[in-house]
Amino acid sequence: MTPDQYCQQKAAASGSSFYYSFRFLPPPRRRAITALYAFCREVDDVVDECADAQVARTTLQWWRREVSALYDGNPSHPVTRALQPALAAHGLEQPRLLDIIDGMDMDLEWNRYPDFPTLEVYCHRVAGVVGMLSASIFGYTDPATLGYARDLGIALQLTNIARDVGEDARRNRIYLPLDELVRFGVSADDILLFRETPAVAALLAHNVARARHYHARALAQLPAADRTAQRPGLIMGAIYARLLEEVAAEGAGVLNRRVSLTPLRKLWIAWRTWRRG
Repeated sequence: MTPDQYCQQKAAASGSSFYYSFRFLPPPRRRAITALYAFCREVDDVVDECADAQVARTTLQWWRREVSALYDGNPSHPVTRALQPALAAHGLEQPRLLDIIDGMDMDLEWNRYPDFPTLEVYCHRVAGVVGMLSASIFGYTDPATLGYARDLGIALQLTNIARDVGEDARRNRIYLPLDELVRFGVSADDILLFRETPAVAALLAHNVARARHYHARALAQLPAADRTAQRPGLIMGAIYARLLEEVAAEGAGVLNRRVSLTPLRKLWIAWRTWRRG
């Protein structure tokens, strides 16, 4: 199996909406974004699949050394080998890949976030930075596009948080800021015990509104000159915007029921968004 095939398999197996936005890219950019996505999956899986936090920290440290090896021209992992041609071709900067790993480290240190500024740092590292790297692969001419990409990445992460609140609670994780729980009269036990109360519904609606805000702010920043090149990101945004509305309609029910879009619906949204340009 070649490094590119390994990354393709990793992306396809995830079932992620990202896969649908890749399909419309020309092959060189598609290989680069697939490699970037596979890198994100690899480091995210370290946290999700390793029960021993110290082993996970050691593995993330290995990935930091592997990123250094990548930029020194000696990568050993299939993902970094696949990513290597994209570094110069798309100007992918080493600190941004390390930022992603730092975000994964936060998941090992925090299972509660005291306030939104702290959560925003996490969202920036695990999603905003990914958005910026993706925008570089898609191509841009105006630096303002990077601001769009960062905010879009954060919007997508906030959508995931809103959708996965029940799933995260089953792992003893609460990504909703704790000071906002207090403001809405919600206890941690309300989340951890999946209580579909009016207060929980109001708290979740507040977080849905924030995700909408970041999505709108992202789109407002996208320069017209780069809109065509950034269509893959716009596809992701369109899929997640529809998902967010499904989450909003479910209300507190997301604590006990996972909201998702069918593959056919994602493909339809992707095709329609691509056609709009």
